[in-house]
Amino acid sequence: MEIWSVGWSEAASRRESVARCLSLDGESTTDLPKPVVNVTGGHDEAIGAVHVHIASEAHQQQALAHVGLVEWIVLSFEDWSMIPVENVVAAAQGSPTKVAAVVNTPQSIAGAAFALDTGVDAVAVSPTTRLLDAAEAMRASRLERDEERTVPEPTQARSALSTSTVTEVTSFGLGDRVCVDLAGLLAPGEGMLVGSTAAMMALVHGETVPSAFVPTRPFRVNAGAVHQYALLPDGSTCYLSELSPGDEVLIIDAEGNTRPLHVGRLKVERRPLISVLFSNQKGQEGRVLLQNAETVRVVDARGTPVSVTALETGMRLISRSDATGRHVGQPIESEVTEH
Repeated sequence: MEIWSVGWSEAASRRESVARCLSLDGESTTDLPKPVVNVTGGHDEAIGAVHVHIASEAHQQQALAHVGLVEWIVLSFEDWSMIPVENVVAAAQGSPTKVAAVVNTPQSIAGAAFALDTGVDAVAVSPTTRLLDAAEAMRASRLERDEERTVPEPTQARSALSTSTVTEVTSFGLGDRVCVDLAGLLAPGEGMLVGSTAAMMALVHGETVPSAFVPTRPFRVNAGAVHQYALLPDGSTCYLSELSPGDEVLIIDAEGNTRPLHVGRLKVERRPLISVLFSNQKGQEGRVLLQNAETVRVVDARGTPVSVTALETGMRLISRSDATGRHVGQPIESEVTEH
């Protein structure tokens, strides 16, 4: 993490830790011993930096729109808030864009330095002894943390479809469940990856299997309780309650073949639920809460749809595990524990 000085002072000139000088208001920055980031007017084209002053949700969206397009996004704040920092840090992970935050208290320096357990790439502070000391302390803490742990690359952290063993099947009582009705037809074997945690998901089969009592709904996945995650085509997740008509979800079969389909509508109704606990060979445990009905099916290790009402302990299911954490659905390089 770099330390930037907002303007210059004698205190800053004595610090080898200060990497750059940040100019926000067009003050003279000539003859300084440090590189200058001059974002007067919002941009510094020389280093590909853009300055966004966060005063509303619209400004956060403006900052997010620059991710991947510039080298640096410099955030300043009307009133300091961690949420915009976290959201921009999450969006910038895996992109060439770095994030700098203008902060003016030791507490906000610490918050920015460890946002989402990853932190910004630079903190910019007024060049006072108090703030420079705080920034150096947080920089040292970041270096110590990075030495203590090895963060896996995203391509290593995510795994493909695998199998898990059912460890418990119990009634869960009433809850609101979501039928995801798609603007396209599902083939036999296809469904959605759904789970109570983003780390472990089960393949829930579409309603393409004939039943003696109800007709097939080959456009539908009865995806279960509203709080659950669904996997999206870009690798992010969202809660079932957040899906809207026009959104794309990831459709997948037991072989791992995928395609996106648009949501046509969501049908939320109160129904009895069944809880299915399952774990993989590494001991990761997941849960899926589905409507307690014979027309709702998961996919077993052979690729065969199995009704949730027929599930028993010891059966093996198609699942997906993911060791990365999530923030607002985006994978992040941070440890997140869900139960």
